[in-house]
Amino acid sequence: MQNKLYYGTTKRRHYAAERGENLWAGKKVLIVGMARSGIAAAQLLCREGAQVAVNDMKPREAFGDKLDALNDLPVEFRLGEDGIDALNGRDILVISPGVPIDAPIVRAAREKGIPVTGEMEMASTLLRGTLVAVTGTNGKTTTVSLLGAIFEAAGKVAHVCGNIGYPVSAAAMESKYDHVVVAEVSSFQLETTETFHPLSAAVLNVTEDHLNRHGTMEVYTGLKRHIFDAQDENDFAVLNYEDELCRKMAEGLKSKVLYFSRLHEVDQGAFVRDGKIIVRIGSDEKIVCDAEELRIPGPHNLENALAAAAIAFSRGVPAPVIRQALRTFPGVEHRIEFTRELDGVRYINDSKGTNVDSTIKAVQSMKAPTVLILGGYDKHVSFDALAEEIVKTPLIENCVLIGVTAPQIEAALQKAGYTAIHHAGSMQEAIEKCRALSRPGGNVLLSPACASFDMFEDYEQRGRVFKEIVNKLQ
Repeated sequence: MQNKLYYGTTKRRHYAAERGENLWAGKKVLIVGMARSGIAAAQLLCREGAQVAVNDMKPREAFGDKLDALNDLPVEFRLGEDGIDALNGRDILVISPGVPIDAPIVRAAREKGIPVTGEMEMASTLLRGTLVAVTGTNGKTTTVSLLGAIFEAAGKVAHVCGNIGYPVSAAAMESKYDHVVVAEVSSFQLETTETFHPLSAAVLNVTEDHLNRHGTMEVYTGLKRHIFDAQDENDFAVLNYEDELCRKMAEGLKSKVLYFSRLHEVDQGAFVRDGKIIVRIGSDEKIVCDAEELRIPGPHNLENALAAAAIAFSRGVPAPVIRQALRTFPGVEHRIEFTRELDGVRYINDSKGTNVDSTIKAVQSMKAPTVLILGGYDKHVSFDALAEEIVKTPLIENCVLIGVTAPQIEAALQKAGYTAIHHAGSMQEAIEKCRALSRPGGNVLLSPACASFDMFEDYEQRGRVFKEIVNKLQ
């Protein structure tokens, strides 16, 4: 049934690369935002023959050697300026995910009649191979990494890209017609998509996040659903049956809807029956493996595995191949990652816990007395649900607060009746306090429930700093 989809030629109908067209040759393009996505976009568009200029508010010296990849390319650098003057004479503006759609340069471009698109949307027109995509508030990185492992176990070359740190533009430069492109997609990226067309796509869950950028949950939820908008009746939409906001997304979709659930048997999709992971599409039902065989821990990772299984099966990957990957996949860095045991205490890096719901899941995964490090960049969300979960979980014996949101988290904890609160001015001080507060047989867990930008470059740097400090403890 699915095998002809997966092993056959999966040419996406609107991708110019597969029609032999070059939409970008000779176009005068301004790229704004010179993080990884912007740099890769410049490389890709230069390859396509575009006339490329790049802009960032930061001056050249602020990038160190990160822009050296562009030195031998015909790129015009417009750094250390707002970029509005650089719009003159441009055919199109390409923005990196970190640039909001209401940024001054985006407004200026629209006033001048210059089309605006995002890096992912632009790159997707140049992708080759089979595109699948995953979005959601939490679990994206684990799910796409697991999908990459599944497709590789099936003998395919898989490019795991997007919000995971390997830009879609980079994958576009490497992808071939018989490859699989697995994209982790954020709400920031979905703000600028129009033709982005995954053959199978999933929304894992939707909880409060990024309201500092999107304003309301209605807007944020709508952006997540937008991942399905270019799909048609030949495609698959995979949704979390237990998440009401996800379940409602099925209304009005053109694509075939598959659900995943660890609590209920769904008609089409992936579920657990008698302790076994089952996939079913149409009348084709297969047992994948026992749920207990998953190497990655926690009920949230069971949900991630179910979503990955549904996507893989929809692309025709046989159940035994999915089973092999689920049994062996070790998880991802910075997500409930064991770092070290010292004096009988386990140190766990969950720096990717950048929102309340993610940290709640980490808290629920603890099986021993735990000292929890919380706090970071303010995304204008409530910490009440997290505080209530901590109160319900007596294993969280102490909380050490860091970053800009420390006062807000303290207020939420006190409101919930939790008083074992401590403050630290740095990661070093936080870890030292955790060591003093912890006891043999227990855990120290970094799961901040916040982004990292107040103290670190990103959550990855935050996690690396945590691990470096922990590994130097004596």
